[in-house]
Amino acid sequence: MAVEVIHFIMTGGTIDSYYEASKDTVVPHKSSIIPSFIGGLKLYTKSAFTEVCMKDSRNLTPKDLKNVLKVIEKSPHKKIIVAHGTYTMPDTARYLKANLKKNDKTIILTGSMFPITGFSPSDAPFNLGFAIAKMQDLEPDVYVCMNGKVFTSDKVTKIISEGRFASLLG
Repeated sequence: MAVEVIHFIMTGGTIDSYYEASKDTVVPHKSSIIPSFIGGLKLYTKSAFTEVCMKDSRNLTPKDLKNVLKVIEKSPHKKIIVAHGTYTMPDTARYLKANLKKNDKTIILTGSMFPITGFSPSDAPFNLGFAIAKMQDLEPDVYVCMNGKVFTSDKVTKIISEGRFASLLG
């Protein structure tokens, strides 16, 4: 039996950032720390990693989104988690859904409101773990997994004032 692989695609965002006191905000690391974090979990699945960029999601360009799409389409793996900034996560989920040539992969976008390291508590480990766990149950499609809930790409929005996601249907 073939060993299952989850392909992690990193784009930056708060989940993969550190606090920069001189700017009074978080800044994405130069390279992702998610591979080392996932490696420490001793998962039963194998992991593959591709770093597309390391940016705040508000700074993602159309070229960045095309590169994420290209990595997904070229990936031999059927299970993909995209670590992404939360500001534009719903937009990227809809972009991927609209532009994927085939809908044969389960794609989950996740991120966090606090970096994975340097803040305690952080929602990042939970959100990554939740996405990994839900990967077993979800049919091929594009989803957002945040705050312990799964949202379909066409019905998700971020409520900035609450620091969480919700369904457009209420």
